[in-house]
Amino acid sequence: MIEAQGLTMVYGPVVAAQDVSFVVRPGEIMGLLGPNGAGKTTVLRMLATQIVPVSGTARVAGADILTEPQRVRENLGFLPEVSPLYDQMEVGEYLTFVAEARRLGPRKRERLEWVVETCDLEDVWYQPISQLSKGYRQRVGLAQALIHDPPCLILDEPTSGLDPLQIVEIRRLIRDLAREKAIIFSTHILQEVEVLADWVTIINEGRVVAKGRLRELAREVSREVVLRLKTGSPVKGWERLSGIELIEASREDGLYVYRLRSKDPPEERLTRFLCAEGVTIFSLERESEDLEHLFLSLVARQKGGES
Repeated sequence: MIEAQGLTMVYGPVVAAQDVSFVVRPGEIMGLLGPNGAGKTTVLRMLATQIVPVSGTARVAGADILTEPQRVRENLGFLPEVSPLYDQMEVGEYLTFVAEARRLGPRKRERLEWVVETCDLEDVWYQPISQLSKGYRQRVGLAQALIHDPPCLILDEPTSGLDPLQIVEIRRLIRDLAREKAIIFSTHILQEVEVLADWVTIINEGRVVAKGRLRELAREVSREVVLRLKTGSPVKGWERLSGIELIEASREDGLYVYRLRSKDPPEERLTRFLCAEGVTIFSLERESEDLEHLFLSLVARQKGGES
């Protein structure tokens, strides 16, 4: 649904993006992750036809950004980091203006009603945009991106500056929208990717460092697996399990809790061992990867490859 092929953008001596490629399919959320200044916004603006790449191209819902920019805009909803709002307008007035600019015709009323309900804007419909909180401004910005029901969405730092409750609400809305759309969102917040993204493209200094699912990327950096095990009775004989290291043992709510480390996926072997010992397993799960460690390791590997 969204396919970037070698996107490159240069500003004088500064390479803002170089050879960026990825594919986002319908129903997927891709996180574009990188530090501030990494080139994320440049990539999104090229996809949205706001700037023209010096080389490479992309397709949005089958339309080429270079030869069919109008079709791209018809099939794309774009929320920049700073929402494109007119502060002097009321919310309803602004969204009606956007609907008319999108030439929705007889669909205008239906789509306005939909974005009001979906983005929860009924209480602020007659308020001037200048009086809205950051959270509501973000909702209005998202409404303008959704009003023409595009199959593709691009969201630049959609939770930036929001309080924790507003962040939860925006995340929920994005997940709901992803059932039918291809979505790209950019962020420099590692936890944001873990919560929202099906997979991630990590970018640094304009270049793609890595892309894939977080667990797959973590395996590239480290082959170690860390498990958290809860049992109903104490486990003895860890020394008989070669290759599995006991990191920590504790008690929690009457259960025995163990943290274990292994070079290879040990779940099947560990489960067989515990069943043979007559131990009841209450839970066995992998701990979340350390995203900060993952990101820094991938960036360091990129720099090492360049030197």
